[in-house]
Amino acid sequence: MPKLAIKILFLFLLNALALYAAVYFVDGFEIAAGWIEFAVVAAIFTLINVFIKPIIKLVLSPFIIITLGLGLIFINAAMLYFLDFISDSVIINGITPLLYATIVISVAHFVLGFIGKRFV
Repeated sequence: MPKLAIKILFLFLLNALALYAAVYFVDGFEIAAGWIEFAVVAAIFTLINVFIKPIIKLVLSPFIIITLGLGLIFINAAMLYFLDFISDSVIINGITPLLYATIVISVAHFVLGFIGKRFV
């Protein structure tokens, strides 16, 4: 299997685990019941992170530099809000659950990505 396909599959699994952690820990952040819907949401989130997020980060790189990297939290929150906008399976009840879910997903990405870098 090509290395790019392995990385995308790893990113899909990482996103699925991070979304599950956000659903588990954050009240007001929900994904519709069922594994198929959950897998579809994780796949959409993976596509957003692979294709849209790098363009947004490139355009907003001065903002990221000025805020010393804290601007990435707002970009991640925007990507999560975009996921809520395009998917009926995702329900975010307000700005606070959005920010908490963003933080949980970012921490999960950091921890799982650090562990996974050794294997991928």
